[in-house]
Amino acid sequence: MSYRAPAWLPDGHSQTIWPALMLRTPRPRYRREQWPTPDGASIALDFVDGSPGSPLVVLFHGLEGSSDSHYARALMQAVAARGWHGVVPHFRGCGGMDNPLPRAYHAGDAAEIRWILQRLALSYPAMAAAAVSLGGSMLLNYLAEEGPSALPRAAAAISAPLDLVAASTRLDRGLGKLLYTRMFMNTLKPKALATLRQHPGLFDAKRVRRARTFVEFDDVVTAPLHGYGSALNYWQRASSKPRLRQISCPTLILNARNDPFLPASALPTLADVSPAVELDFPPHGGHVGFVSGRFPGHIHWLPQRLLDFFLPHLQNSSSQATNPLAKP
Repeated sequence: MSYRAPAWLPDGHSQTIWPALMLRTPRPRYRREQWPTPDGASIALDFVDGSPGSPLVVLFHGLEGSSDSHYARALMQAVAARGWHGVVPHFRGCGGMDNPLPRAYHAGDAAEIRWILQRLALSYPAMAAAAVSLGGSMLLNYLAEEGPSALPRAAAAISAPLDLVAASTRLDRGLGKLLYTRMFMNTLKPKALATLRQHPGLFDAKRVRRARTFVEFDDVVTAPLHGYGSALNYWQRASSKPRLRQISCPTLILNARNDPFLPASALPTLADVSPAVELDFPPHGGHVGFVSGRFPGHIHWLPQRLLDFFLPHLQNSSSQATNPLAKP
């Protein structure tokens, strides 16, 4: 089912901003768990509980997102409507959790995805994983590293910054800087300064406070904190696009061509990906937008697209006398 944007949302910016600010899907009935991380911190995971024996859909959120992000609420409501299990794990320092360690989360953090999925797989053998924006980069890097050993039966990356150099450059200029980068800095910088108070001398507080762009922030915080040295080295090494040929898990990569976070020229072609990867690049949709319908619109298309992609890979879920995978 191809995506078609409504005429009253004419461009990538409006298709991005409207659903994030104006469309509020009801909050699912989440059940929160807190897990200790392997290195001594803790993260929060918000679950929706499904029918016994039904599969699990994992959603990794985007930069500074949470289980309350518009896309997370929409997907988890759709998961619950089918009687499936769902979970939104939060990255370090997100979902209302403090981060006591001198590290955060970043686009190349396949290890964080790996341990979360490994623990979930102990309880949910039939599992699919979706990830949005920066979380999509993390998931794709994990899938590439794991190859045929990847745990999900199917995966999807939505609006992922597949080429971090191209994405960060776009966000640091013009409307990208004015509309989006400033918003991210409003939360990233206070979190970095809180980490600095716990770990004095970790990086330069004055440079953090002066940071107005991703290159300035990543150069002083993200890159050195996670072993990349410089922002450019981080963007080059953590980009998932060069690794897409290594993916063996059935994977959907969904990016709108008018996504204001990533130029269409940076999108991969079929020559850049393995046969396991399906590319879907509609001309419209914005960044994790994909609004449909008459004003004020709704965001049902994206959850439907993802669950329909996952369905054939999850139908062999064991121990089901009936078929909870059928649509209600």
